[in-house]
Amino acid sequence: MNKAIFLDRDGVLNHEIYDYITKLEDFEILEYQIAPLKKLYDEGYLLIIITNQGGIAQNRYTQETLSEMHKALGLSFEKQGAFIKHAYYCPHHPTVSGECNCRKPKSGMLLEAIATYNIDPAQSVMIGDKPRDVEAANGAGVKGILIAPDEQIDYDLVKQVLAGSEFEVLSEKMKS
Repeated sequence: MNKAIFLDRDGVLNHEIYDYITKLEDFEILEYQIAPLKKLYDEGYLLIIITNQGGIAQNRYTQETLSEMHKALGLSFEKQGAFIKHAYYCPHHPTVSGECNCRKPKSGMLLEAIATYNIDPAQSVMIGDKPRDVEAANGAGVKGILIAPDEQIDYDLVKQVLAGSEFEVLSEKMKS
């Protein structure tokens, strides 16, 4: 079975602006996240994005614009020798689309990735900047790490979580 690092997007891989990012020019990649994720990639972890993108349902931006953002993100990782296996996104918004199984805090996107890529949830972790990310992870049997928006991913913390049995870990920044 494979192992994976599931990653929320906004606030984890790109700068959190506390609103929808509607155009590529506003999509600021957090380059400092690539180094710790490359270490994990080099250890055999698949890098998989799990992101809510309800702005699509609200017609704030298109799937084509989202695709451009994800392509830019993927290229920035490739330049440093790491590859994002897949970017799952939920295009729904409860005020427009009603309930769905993919929008976090539900676990639909994680469960789909686990089935598609034969991933062992017990050897995987989800890193997010909102409690709903951890809730979605836990619902799929994956350990969750909650970081502050734009906080650098701590490689050693990720390894500790993967080695332990905790289901939710708060970064030092989030504890204070």
